Formats: sequence, C-alpha cells, structure tokens
Amino acid sequence: MKQAAIGHQLFYDTILSGNRNTACAHCHHPDFGTSDGLSLGIGEGGVGLGPDRTPGDGDSRIRKRVPRNSPGLWNLGAREIDVMFHDGRLSRSDLYGNGFNSPAEEYLPQGLNSVLAAQALFPLTAQFEMAGNTGENEIIGAVQDRIDRGWPILAKRVRTDPRYGPAFVEAFDTVDAPIDVSIVEIGNALAAFMALEWRSTDSPFDRFLAGDGGALSPGQRAGMDLFYGKAACATCHSGPLLSDQKFHALGLPPFGPGRTRRFDPYARDVGRMAETDRIEDAYRFRTPMLRNVALTAPYGHNGAFATLDGIIRHHLDAEASLASWTPDMAKLTPVAWLAGGDFVILQDRLEMDRQSLARDLAPQALSEEEIAHLVDFMHALTGEMATRTTFGIPEWFRP
Repeated sequence: MKQAAIGHQLFYDTILSGNRNTACAHCHHPDFGTSDGLSLGIGEGGVGLGPDRTPGDGDSRIRKRVPRNSPGLWNLGAREIDVMFHDGRLSRSDLYGNGFNSPAEEYLPQGLNSVLAAQALFPLTAQFEMAGNTGENEIIGAVQDRIDRGWPILAKRVRTDPRYGPAFVEAFDTVDAPIDVSIVEIGNALAAFMALEWRSTDSPFDRFLAGDGGALSPGQRAGMDLFYGKAACATCHSGPLLSDQKFHALGLPPFGPGRTRRFDPYARDVGRMAETDRIEDAYRFRTPMLRNVALTAPYGHNGAFATLDGIIRHHLDAEASLASWTPDMAKLTPVAWLAGGDFVILQDRLEMDRQSLARDLAPQALSEEEIAHLVDFMHALTGEMATRTTFGIPEWFRP
C-alpha cells in the first residue's frame, strides 16, 4: 500500500514530464474512464482535461496530436497480461536479459517487477506525450541521445523532492536513502498504484458468473448469449480479461498523424508490423480488454467511433462502416495548425487499398434488436467500484 500511495501521487504529478506541465492523469483520468474522452489526445503542451483540453499557444503549443487513442487502465495489473501498447511493442521476454522486449531493448533497467511497471516508463520518453519538444528541456535532449538517458534525470528530480525521497525509503526495502531511488522504483510504484486503483471485478457480469442469475437484465443476458454465440465476439474477446492479447486488423477509418516509422513517407499507422517487420502483421492492433468499456469512449486504436453502437456496427460490416464514416465522427480537439493533415490519409487511394487487404472481420447480419442487446451487455461489464476507487483524484489536481 505504501508503494501504491507514492505511485498515486506521482501519477497526478507533473514532475515526471520534461517541462513539468503534464501528468499521467492528463491522458488517463478517472472522469473519462481512465482515458481522456478524445479520439487522439492532446499531450505535452496542452492545457486542461479531457475533451476540453486545448492545444496551448505560442512556443509551448503542441506540435502533433498523440498518434493513438489513450487506452483505459482497467485490470492492467493482471498477471495474465504479457503484452502492452496497441502494437505490442512491450512484452515479457528473455531476449535482452531484463525480462522484457521493449523499445529500450537492453537499455531497459533490471528490477522492474511487472510488464505494467515497464510500460509506465515509456510515456516519459515520448516527445508528444510527456518529454517535450526538441530544445525545451534536458529530458528530451537526453532521450534523443538514447532512450534510457532521460530516466536518471527524472529519478533525480523525484528523489531530491522532499515529498518523495523519504517516502521511497519507507516504502521500498531496496532503498536505504533517497539517493538510492532510481527509475525502477518509480516504475514499480506507478504500477502498484494502477494495479490497485483500477482493478475491476465487480460488474453485474462478474456477479452473474459467480452464480447470481438475476445480476443481468433480460437485454444484457440476451447480449451475453450473442457475445458468446452468434455474434462470435468471444473469438477475440476471450478469457477472464475479455481479450486474447493478440492482434487483429479491423479496418478502422484512418486519420491523424499515425504512429509512423522513421522511413514512412506519410501519416500512416501500420500497427503490429512496426514492431515485427512482418507484412502479415500490417494494420493489426491488440484486442482491447472490455471491463468498464462503456466508460472509455471513443473506441478503436485511434478512437474512430464515439459510441459502443458505432464500434459494434463496424465489427459487423467494416466495409459499409468505413464507407459511411465521416471526419466529424472523430472526437478531435480543433487545432488549426494541424488540421490540414488530420484526414490526409483518407485521400490516399494507394494506402487505403493496402489497408483494405488486411481485414480479419467477416460481415455478419444482426438485427437492430440484437445490436441493442450487445450494447446492453457492454454496460453489464461496468464495475460498481469503477467510480469509488481506493485513492481517488487528489484535491490539488482537480480543476
């Protein structure tokens, strides 16, 4: 609990960002289901929270939207999870001798106690999420030299802060004095907090599985039967986490800057292929878990659909959904200096043709009533404690 208490404070503190202006909670806020309510987020340089977050102005304004949708954080502390990020670029592995295959490769430090702890370190190194723009601070300068070189600077910030140094000594057996605090303890503290704060296993669906036959309404029960039967949702959304932790191509409408590779000539996102370099992984993204999914809109790796009804209909007929999708359906903060590139990929015939070749969804016919039942079942996955968590939002972070 002591480690989680430190992680709680750090999660809402801007001390971990290059310019000391962005916290983890700006993109993962409980008021928006531990996401941010946007299709593509406004990271470093932004002002405010959620859909009301603005892109800043002057020299500190944002240079780019965050390329992918901010995922919810529910149940990320589960032991069954072995892969993180939409493209799986972080996973458990012995490849580099530190327990993980990650963008930091052998430079990821030893001692991180979970894949969630390792994941917590990477937004700190991302220019448009927390690190800041070139020339603005020492963190981004160090990261651009090598990805791991910003972490010791952040660790020094934290351990020399009187709020944190003594707290780490008390909470960690490996820390005898504040000078011993490294990015490893910081990552482990953040993971301890997230695993405790956003554990969700008390939904009506969970009560039904435990034997409470009345936990689901008739519509929710019908939706569950469709989910595990005719609609075949459980083909991918399987197991206790409602995810197979694998990668699938859904053919979502592409927009935004994309998480491009260094040699990509334009704004596109090839998904899992960016990690594996295998053509068969092109445009595939990790299956999301579904606990509290009704709280975490918009949906998809780029937040293309604002409603559960919309993303379900896309699963049923991706071609028809893509044909009817319009840019106003994306929940994007208006940014005048980025607007010209927001939807440029939709006009690229060759890229759209490439994406059309990667589809893992076969069309299915469901009635309007059946679609409504599936939506009802998604609401049955919302936990009772989702809005009454252990630590809550610090008073000093509230607007």
